[in-house]
Amino acid sequence: MMRMQIIIVGAGSLGLMYAARLAGSGAEVMLAARGEKQAASLRDGGICLEEAGLQSRRYPVMATELDKAGAGMQPGADDWIWLTVKQSHLTDAFMDKLRLSGLLARGASLLALQNGIGHMERLQSHFPENPLYAAVTTEGALRTADTRVRYTGHGVFTFGKWPKAAEDGDKTQKMLLETLHAAGIEAELSNDMGNRIYQKLLINAVINPLTAIHGIPNGILAEDPGLRQEMADLHAESEKILLAAGMTAAGDSWGRLLQVCRQTANNESSMLGDVKAGRLTEIDWINGGISSLAKRYGLLSPLNDAVTNAVKSLSKS
Repeated sequence: MMRMQIIIVGAGSLGLMYAARLAGSGAEVMLAARGEKQAASLRDGGICLEEAGLQSRRYPVMATELDKAGAGMQPGADDWIWLTVKQSHLTDAFMDKLRLSGLLARGASLLALQNGIGHMERLQSHFPENPLYAAVTTEGALRTADTRVRYTGHGVFTFGKWPKAAEDGDKTQKMLLETLHAAGIEAELSNDMGNRIYQKLLINAVINPLTAIHGIPNGILAEDPGLRQEMADLHAESEKILLAAGMTAAGDSWGRLLQVCRQTANNESSMLGDVKAGRLTEIDWINGGISSLAKRYGLLSPLNDAVTNAVKSLSKS
């Protein structure tokens, strides 16, 4: 039987971190980078993975530009295309480029690992012939150079079919689960990813904008009394809206939020990184997405509106 191939589209923090760990376990991985310069550096020197308390290690990896990825690999129905780019990159032009790459021509499964909401519906409309999976992760990573990434927080990688489906014993997703476990990645399957996306959105809607506005790593949010109150207020408003939109209440969501802050204490949120670099942020799909849900269900969202405007004032978004 052919080995499963994983093509990771997007060589940012999560793309590099997962590619290194998978490649280190012997999985067949290729990275599709945004430009040839980064791709060439990755081919020449691999990925350097840094982790607190451990000596950094370098992992060889195949890499190319997205335009050329189909020539390097021709994934089939047992293979996976992971999208680890940000929501702001999922434009119509990007979708066209992905289609023209040929990566999806033979029925490979498409796994989306974006923050916020709205991306799954867009991907489904663009690629209706390919099995579609949603994924969320509570792990942290920070890209420090084109070929270097710091693993900043342990967590869980959760994935499952989109839209919601009963477990059907699909061998492809079970093969991926085994591959993730072999790489030391804590992973689980879910048959209700819509709910998992909402639960992750609740976490992102608090941590990402507040760290971006205050210019701080995740851990300080939970330590400072004033910031902790800002967190509590934004969490309460966001949770109320998401519950109205259909999120299932799952125990102590406030406690889980604080736990994520502690687990990723030294992590710089992707939104803070984008603000520092003057890039577009994902605010429209995170807090802006919650504000849109509030309007749909006749609720008010003053805090989500406020942080959306504040982040936009700091960035290009």
